[in-house]
Amino acid sequence: MQTIGDEYYMELALQMAERAQGQTGINPVVGAVVVKDGAVVGLGAHLKRGTPHAEVHALRMAGPLAEGSTVYVTLEPCSHYGMTPPCAERLIEDKVARVVVATEDPNPQVAGRGIGLLRQNGIEVTTGVLRDRAVALNRKFIKYITTGLPYVTIKTASTLDGKIATKTGDSKWISNEASREIVHTMRHRHQGIMVGSGTVLADDPQLTTRLAVPGLDPVRIIVDSTLRVPVASRVLSDGAAPTLVLTTEMADRAKMAVLAERGIEVIPCGAGPHVDLQLALQRLGEREISSVLVEGGGRLNGSLLEKRLVDEIVLFFAPKLIGGGEAPGSFIFSGYEKMSEAVTLTSVEVETIGDNVCIQGRPVWPEKEQADIQGSTEA
Repeated sequence: MQTIGDEYYMELALQMAERAQGQTGINPVVGAVVVKDGAVVGLGAHLKRGTPHAEVHALRMAGPLAEGSTVYVTLEPCSHYGMTPPCAERLIEDKVARVVVATEDPNPQVAGRGIGLLRQNGIEVTTGVLRDRAVALNRKFIKYITTGLPYVTIKTASTLDGKIATKTGDSKWISNEASREIVHTMRHRHQGIMVGSGTVLADDPQLTTRLAVPGLDPVRIIVDSTLRVPVASRVLSDGAAPTLVLTTEMADRAKMAVLAERGIEVIPCGAGPHVDLQLALQRLGEREISSVLVEGGGRLNGSLLEKRLVDEIVLFFAPKLIGGGEAPGSFIFSGYEKMSEAVTLTSVEVETIGDNVCIQGRPVWPEKEQADIQGSTEA
């Protein structure tokens, strides 16, 4: 049995923050717990960008009991005026005695200032409680706020022999129903979903979030160097979710105009012949898309991996073997000559989902530099 202490209450705050993943836009997910005389008197989570932060919700619930309390918060309280007033000032106004922070805020507008302000006003501050958990929970936010680039997650579903479709292109269904439901949860938790034109041509997907309860639809992002995806395809015609098309300067201007008339933004990314994926991610970041789930084919996956643009990989394996030299694999790129040069995954998590196995991790590239990591996608 776990004893009641700082980690106990921080765990509760982290659980609250975790439930809000996908709802806060470019903002972090944050949970807060107010404890007075050994009892929880206030709970809160940041639910939506532009609305009160976790600390404010928790303090409002606590009311007068906030005075002299200890507040547990998963991320350093903000100290600047943005869409909402600074939380550090609210904690001072409510006369809390102690604040326990899981991790500092990497946002340059905060970056220790919130903690400093609390201490200057006589509030005891403890930091680093369950820090690794808090950092992992906000890894998308941390990547975006420090680089301006979205956090990129590649998701694939393959057979045991690494095939994502048969030699005829049939891919429905490799993974089981439970795995597919997890993928829809992943869509809810990312701001964008990216596929190549080949995936749209082969599957005509919706790329929306379909769960037993309503979920948030990510922005649909199509990598299409020549605008070959038909205007009648569902992603370009159903209006179910905002859609962007990443293309090149070589794309047909008349078709760009047609898509623009349908409310679809077409973004040239490089002169061609293929989309410059590094530039594409910069353009997405400029549009405040802070996380992207890639559900593309082997070439798009391989291009992103080869250019070291991937932050996380989630692989679902089904107990099936289909063979076929022409059957596509999960990652298609030039490849390495030696096993010592292979991309490896760190922070690996393995989960069994019925008869499927999910392996999740973050790629670590070999020390040897590629001759040209500026390669291109053939989407």
